Amino acid sequence: MLAPTLNRHLKTVESLNCSGKQLKAPYAQHAKHPYLLQAIIEGFVDGVLILTEQGKWVHANKRARRICQQFSSEQLERKSVPLPIWRICESLLDSRELFPEQRMIIEAEVHTHHADLLRVRVRWLQLDTNDSPYLLVTLEDQNQSTNNKAIAEAQKYNLTPREAEVWSLRRGNYSYKEIATQLYITTNTVKKHLKNVYAKQQGSVWSETTSV
Repeated sequence: MLAPTLNRHLKTVESLNCSGKQLKAPYAQHAKHPYLLQAIIEGFVDGVLILTEQGKWVHANKRARRICQQFSSEQLERKSVPLPIWRICESLLDSRELFPEQRMIIEAEVHTHHADLLRVRVRWLQLDTNDSPYLLVTLEDQNQSTNNKAIAEAQKYNLTPREAEVWSLRRGNYSYKEIATQLYITTNTVKKHLKNVYAKQQGSVWSETTSV
């Protein structure tokens, strides 16, 4: 029950754009059990880093370590935060002087050395009332997120394997010509598949509307 509870609190913070205080209760209860806390954050799809204000790693799930390695394997060995990510963390630290009464959430996009696009969110996390707050950093792979959405839509609209391939690339902002080159088909075939995809989407929307 711990993972769903923590997940729910994270979603609440995300949707309300509020402070990390709402995470205090589920985290503080287990703050003195680092192995349990590690087990919780391992369940997240996105990368999760918990840092001190000096940038020292407190916890990091496998996804976060893999993402950090995309910047530099040496940084992973030293457990140091990649500079583009740390700059976003510094923005949150600076915001404390400008807005001392508010717990801000800083969000920005950065590219890894492998040209992957990351959405980075940094917020405050208070594990214990007697301790200094930590930095909670979530790392969302935008390319993977787009691919996951395309897979879900392919299942929802009952796309054929080829339609799913075309739709996944189109979802990734590939042009008709780029899709054709990638799949070794003509641009007219790409347009044909996409026309079928759009027709299935419209049919699904129509079906949902009439069933209400």
